[in-house]
Amino acid sequence: MAFDLEKYAETSDRVRWEDLDLDIFDEQPLDAETLRSLRYMCDVEYHTSCYLRDLLVTRSHREDEARGFMTTWNREEFWHGEALSAVLKKHGIHVDYDELKAKRIKLGWQLAMGPVKQATGSNLVGDDFIAVHMTWGAANELSAVAAYRRMADMQHHPVLSPLLERIAKQETRHVAFYTTQARAKLEESTRAQKIVRFVMTKVWNPVGSGIMDDGEIKHVMRHLFEDHGEELDKLDQRVQKFPGLEGITIFRTAFEKIGVRL
Repeated sequence: MAFDLEKYAETSDRVRWEDLDLDIFDEQPLDAETLRSLRYMCDVEYHTSCYLRDLLVTRSHREDEARGFMTTWNREEFWHGEALSAVLKKHGIHVDYDELKAKRIKLGWQLAMGPVKQATGSNLVGDDFIAVHMTWGAANELSAVAAYRRMADMQHHPVLSPLLERIAKQETRHVAFYTTQARAKLEESTRAQKIVRFVMTKVWNPVGSGIMDDGEIKHVMRHLFEDHGEELDKLDQRVQKFPGLEGITIFRTAFEKIGVRL
């Protein structure tokens, strides 16, 4: 079924949490490991603007649907960051743009080179880059949905769990867009299938890689998925259904590489 971009844009709204009583965290605070993982998620959501910046210098910006989706996607991801920031604030953890800006500056040339690398890679691959972008996006969003729902199940918290479910629900629409686009682009080109297969098996890493410290990446992935390899296998099975990607195990491979016991 085709993704209805117009309907998606018309029905898009920031994630809502005004009806959730955040004061409950005063009586039922989150543990340190969960807060550390939430901080990671918050930072990644806020960094979406950087991802958008990098992608707008690629061939994807020439595609009306991709360009239109990314505009709305960026807004929704920003509000996910705002929601998580509100939870963290109740625990004395303040996340603001000055701090995020400092983290980006710390990345130095890596951050500055982001658009250059994306533009260069896009030009080298040609129009098949769009297939890479859409498949990569699908993998990222699939893992985001799994992470939010996993944490919601782990906590059974009267405020955090419903908030995470709301975020995950919005992320599933992102999955739908990327999946629809990826399938279409891969079906059009066997060359795209070969390129995407190579990139996803050799280059893809868990969301947050490249902007977060390795120690933080390992902590979050262990916290959420240690001894739950079946969850990652389900994600791999979703990607394996894409044209030309049969049998690949990007999630299990990437998580094992960073030392997550599955």
